[in-house]
Parts: sequence; C-alpha cells; structure tokens
Amino acid sequence: MCRHLAYLGEPVCPAEPVFTAGHSLLAQSYAPRDMRGGGTVNADGFGLGWFASDGRPVRYRRPSPLWTDESLPRLAETVRSGAFLGAVRSGTAGMPVTEAACAPFADEHWLFSHNGVVRGWPGSVAGLAEKLPVADLLRIEAPTDSALLWTLLRERLREGADPVDAVAGLVTDVERAAPGSRLNLLLVGADVLVGTAWTHALSVCAKDGGALVASEPHDAHPAWRPVPDRHLVVVRRGRPPTVEPLSADTAFSRPGSE
Repeated sequence: MCRHLAYLGEPVCPAEPVFTAGHSLLAQSYAPRDMRGGGTVNADGFGLGWFASDGRPVRYRRPSPLWTDESLPRLAETVRSGAFLGAVRSGTAGMPVTEAACAPFADEHWLFSHNGVVRGWPGSVAGLAEKLPVADLLRIEAPTDSALLWTLLRERLREGADPVDAVAGLVTDVERAAPGSRLNLLLVGADVLVGTAWTHALSVCAKDGGALVASEPHDAHPAWRPVPDRHLVVVRRGRPPTVEPLSADTAFSRPGSE
C-alpha cells in the first residue's frame, strides 16, 4: 500500500502535512500506521504536485525514499498553493521502481494518485485498456496499474466527463473487471478534489478555509473524519466536503449517454 494526501482550499504551504507534522507523509513513508493491504514501508518513490500561480500543475518526483531527499523539504517551504497532492509509494511486486511510476500523475489540469493494486494485472483490465486510443497506450508513463488507471481516467476527463462521475465510473468499471482490487484514488484540479475509499483507507479534515483528504491523518486535529469503505469524498472550492456511497452495481453518467 502507498500513502497519499490532497488539499483544496485557500492557499497554504504543503510543508506541514508532508514534512513537519507529527505524522506527516514523511513519517508515513517509514512508519505508516495502517498497511493492512501489505507492505511495511513506502520506500519506492515519492512525489509532490501543486497548482502554481499560472493555474498549471508543477511536480517533483523521485524513485527513492522520501527520507533520503534533501531538496524537497526546503522547496515545499517556499510553496503556497490552493491545491496540491503528495504521495509515497510502496511498489507492487513485479512493477518497476522508476520516477515515471511515482504519483502524482499529471496533465495540464489535474493531479492523480492511486493507493492500492489492480487484481489480475494486466490481463484483468486488458478489455478496458483496449478501448483507449493507441497513441495514449504508447505514451503511458510506466507499465504499472496506477499509470493505466490515470490514462483511463484522463481519457474520460478529456471527453468531458464530470470529474466525480469519471472517478466513480473508473472505480466501478475496474472493480467489475478485476474484483477485489484496492482502488483508493485521489484526483485534484484547480477547483475540485475527488477521493475514493475502496477497501481502505481515507480520512477527511475540513478546517481553515480548506479540506485535506489523506490515507492517514497527519495530526490529531478533532475535525478529522474517516471516509467509510466504498465511499467517495468530494471537495469543491468554497464548499464543505461531501461523502457519498460507491457501488460496483451503480451506473455513472458518460458523455453522450442518455
């Protein structure tokens, strides 16, 4: 299992949840509290992405343990952003440990992370992958389940799907194709954050003009609330978080659908 977090709200510095808090993402990289899905540490890479003043994402990723990096702590201290995503990776056996395999994945409008595993990879989701444009498959960042999930989600977003429907639909489609998968996703845009708890684990904390969603709370603030399993949390800028159930039997809208 990996650990990840995402924030949406008034501009803040990511250094506290990522580095300086008592149970920051840095601490979770070597001493996670909830790795029931497998693994003991998250040492196979990390990444931090944020939306800059021009409205576009910036990323810093490395394939090494977060605790070995000397540059990002100081860099994070200089950042103030209204939307960011951080992740530390525990790679699935057989998948490469490379920078391209580390979250956040990104395009001009979104940051994305996956905490979990797609069961039966890659054969189980070959049917979903074959519906993608060939050029997108040729440009996939890494031969991993997370990179494919991002490619599938990005295609839905480019087709005009609402981000909440796109994330929910991806989870339900992958669960049907690969039952028992762990599909804890985070998608962050300039004005919306979507997260899923599909097997475990996710918590949300709304405070001080924003909301943070994370695999594990980074501090003991009383506003933290667990997101129930098989539920989706949505944060829209200027609004409190909402939580709604997810079901593999639920059909979500698609562009052009009736």
